[in-house]
Amino acid sequence: MQEFITETTDYLKKKGFTNPEIGIILGTGLGKLVDKINIEKEVSYNHIPNFPTATVEFHTGKLIYGSLAGKKVIVMSGRFHVYEGYSLQDVTFPVRIMKALGIKQLLVSNAAGAVNLNFKKGNLMLIDDHINLQGGSPLAFKGVDKLGERFTDMSAPYDKALNTKLETIASAEGITLNKGVYASVVGPQLETRAEYRMLKIIGADAVGMSTVPEVIVANHLGLPVAAVSVLTDECDPDNLQPINIPDIIEVAGKAEPKMIALFTELIKSL
Repeated sequence: MQEFITETTDYLKKKGFTNPEIGIILGTGLGKLVDKINIEKEVSYNHIPNFPTATVEFHTGKLIYGSLAGKKVIVMSGRFHVYEGYSLQDVTFPVRIMKALGIKQLLVSNAAGAVNLNFKKGNLMLIDDHINLQGGSPLAFKGVDKLGERFTDMSAPYDKALNTKLETIASAEGITLNKGVYASVVGPQLETRAEYRMLKIIGADAVGMSTVPEVIVANHLGLPVAAVSVLTDECDPDNLQPINIPDIIEVAGKAEPKMIALFTELIKSL
């Protein structure tokens, strides 16, 4: 793993990815933040040594470097998922690379379904805690202790200072920002009615297929992280409608400006 990290980091430094301050992972249907960036360098994932390649059609698959709100950022435009056939180590490899390049904070976005029916489609949810239902850990490999503490503490996986700043910004901007627990499942199938009921019982407010592996690795690396979900559908097991992926992408797109405003203002304050 360390050899791969060194090789990939050296390649990106030679490409001009130097001294980034903040890493950003963009979720499904949430790629327009890139339009706000003064892009200096970009590289397709399939050109980066040891990187997986995004296979989901609405993930563009580029690593972007540039300036946003006066800070140097690295943005993953397109992320990796276990449901694409990747290992949890593959999914989280880019987090290790961004940290090796020098980022000091990590911001993550995703599209998620609202299990808490007090949360409405098109709203945002600040992730305060999570439940890992992906059946494994990105830290479960030989030699992980050479990269960080094997038994990583997860008592507060989402940085309290970053979350407080996001809540303050949301209030000032008039943005509804729910706060709750995100459950991460493998997918790619959506949940059954019984599974939505189970998720509610165990304390989930929203459910998706990403984010938790990256957050675990960020904590392993001592990297402060904040994450925001765009709630794209309401998961009512007593009135469950067939899934409509184009509708989910449309809702994500309409809510995206709020997420961009939150991240931009947060980056200004860091």
